[in-house]
Amino acid sequence: MNFTRRTLGKLAIGLIGATALMQAPASAGGMPAPFDKPGDVKIALVRYLSTGDFFQAYLSGVEAQAKALGVDLRVLDSRQDAALQADMVDQAIALGVQGIIIQHGLTESMKEAAQRAVDAGIKVVAFDVNVENDKIPQIEQSDRDLARLALEQAIRDNGENWKAGYVYVAGIAPLDRRNETWVDFKKKYAGINEAAMFGTLDNPIANSVANQARSVITANPDIKVMFAPYDEFAKGVKIAVDEAGLSSDIKIYSADISTSDIAAMREAGSAWAATAATNPAVVGQVSVRALAMLLAGEEPGKSVIVPPTLITQKDLNDNDIKNMEELSAKMPQFAHADVAVPGWMPPPSK
Repeated sequence: MNFTRRTLGKLAIGLIGATALMQAPASAGGMPAPFDKPGDVKIALVRYLSTGDFFQAYLSGVEAQAKALGVDLRVLDSRQDAALQADMVDQAIALGVQGIIIQHGLTESMKEAAQRAVDAGIKVVAFDVNVENDKIPQIEQSDRDLARLALEQAIRDNGENWKAGYVYVAGIAPLDRRNETWVDFKKKYAGINEAAMFGTLDNPIANSVANQARSVITANPDIKVMFAPYDEFAKGVKIAVDEAGLSSDIKIYSADISTSDIAAMREAGSAWAATAATNPAVVGQVSVRALAMLLAGEEPGKSVIVPPTLITQKDLNDNDIKNMEELSAKMPQFAHADVAVPGWMPPPSK
């Protein structure tokens, strides 16, 4: 591996900032190599997005499953710097990890970086980023279904004729897949009129989107539906809708869920009507399990899909759901996913 001066410089920075978690060993009884010797396996999580409750919950799931397996987990966070994320893959290679989870990112910046890891003999899985590599399993939330469930609820609530605002940023794999469903719905329902498309991933995302949404609402006062298929987008739209005093006139439909999202959806008169979501902690666990299967010489499949659940404002109110723990308890389909679970795999501790 040839490192550039820039790469080596960022390696030093990344090693300082990386989170090194030497996990408590799991029982090695019945565990295949290399997991039969707890503590010998090193894996890295290389992140592009980390802002917001979804990504904190995802990280908690990665950490919990890594701990159950007794592996040494390193977390490298590029904070939406595409070039740095690619360099962090090289950092992980230099650290001597056996496996890498690439979490989000841009295809153009991650494709070659992922290939470098594969060429180095490292097993790689990718969550919500298309690295265009048949040797790398793709972990997905079934993004098309996430969008479909939310949009079907929008049709049930509002009929087939309405003016919409749409929050979208191209080039992010899950948002691109959700966009495909939005495009299909507009073809299927000719009465859906997209009045405005906007969106940004500038931090803080919710506040940045709120700034855009204010202008959109002012310019299009007859918008009835906001489709914001990422919860940070939905938070931003809700800020703008609330400030404009239009909470009873506009309904928001989103993807993803968190405790703070639940509180926002349950506010009196909230415009946030429904979301479709997987449990981000479960998705994190599945990401580690799929990588562990590769390390053990097993195949999790080219596409590892975690099925989503529709969660409406009515569901939350009727069941008095106030947080993620209660959501998992009262909507069991949200609590777990029987995906990438070989018989030898130890479950995370409760």
